[in-house]
Amino acid sequence: MYMPEIGERIKQLRMQRGISQVQLAQHLGISKSVVSSYENAVHFPPYDILLKMAWLFGVSTDYILGAAGNRALNVEGLTEVQIEAVMRIVDELRRVNREK
Repeated sequence: MYMPEIGERIKQLRMQRGISQVQLAQHLGISKSVVSSYENAVHFPPYDILLKMAWLFGVSTDYILGAAGNRALNVEGLTEVQIEAVMRIVDELRRVNREK
């Protein structure tokens, strides 16, 4: 059974990335109408497309599927020093948001 929340999450990730359905389709090697069918809960993306989306959006497949409430940041290819820098940035942004 396909859950509409998955389609909503795909759309949310796409829009946060600032890309159109056409652009996402090009990245994934599928048509715009297929992207639309995923976002509108008509079809479920197959495993290979889920993996491509997760990589493109920098999240886990669990996040796309709604199994994980939190996003996972893909730090593959970064050095330990770069990962630490990213973590400091995230911590600082959280601190700023708490102070608002």
